[in-house]
Amino acid sequence: MKLIIRIIINAIALAVTVYFIKGIVISGGIGGLLIVATVFGLVNAFIRPIVSVFSLPITCLTLGLFTLVINALMLLLTDALTGSFLDITGDTGQKLLTAIIAAIIISIVSGILSWFVKESKKK
Repeated sequence: MKLIIRIIINAIALAVTVYFIKGIVISGGIGGLLIVATVFGLVNAFIRPIVSVFSLPITCLTLGLFTLVINALMLLLTDALTGSFLDITGDTGQKLLTAIIAAIIISIVSGILSWFVKESKKK
């Protein structure tokens, strides 16, 4: 049940991001959105911790700001893995900037939604 809630939160966060950022397109309707959210959740669960450990010195030197780059790289990896479902447009520099902005929006939206889910479980 917790995994399904996490996928739904990721899907909503991705949908909000697609709405606000014109350089990101998710095709396939709700099914495509759920596939991208699932892959994004798996990438964050399995690959992000490994990358975070190896980039710890850089993260410490930048006082945590490198975490934004890591989140953007996880989004770009999701783009590469999902093929035609997720498309981040632009050249390399533009894609990275778009992914960083998208990662910020995804973090904020998923954080707020996770907080609401935790608050509703307390009652």
